[in-house]
Amino acid sequence: MPFNVNHIHLKSSDPKKTADWFVKAFNVEIMSDNVRPVGDRFIVTKTEGGLAINISSERTGETLGPADSNPHYGLEHFGFDTDDMDGDIARLVAMGAEHKEGPIDNGGGVSIAFISAPGDIRIELIHRQ
Repeated sequence: MPFNVNHIHLKSSDPKKTADWFVKAFNVEIMSDNVRPVGDRFIVTKTEGGLAINISSERTGETLGPADSNPHYGLEHFGFDTDDMDGDIARLVAMGAEHKEGPIDNGGGVSIAFISAPGDIRIELIHRQ
């Protein structure tokens, strides 16, 4: 059996607000929204490519550390492809994201940029020419 990425899981102090932002920003679809027995609000979204992005609050009794949209060890970011790097950066910033870095020419016709989505979530935008 191949090891496919099953989902990405984001923690948020306001899962619905975060999910709604991803709906507007990246055209994800909210698949479900409920409160689980462990006490967290748990929202499942899906990208147009079929990847699940789960967004939840803290579980009962769980204490979360701060978010960090700067480069760091561990899971640092995830990326979305774009056909319009400059246009998408401007659009996402107008929606509340912070432009962190780029566009950067990565060679081979690929450029990248980074934004901080609301909730301090680091996202890479990738443009292939």
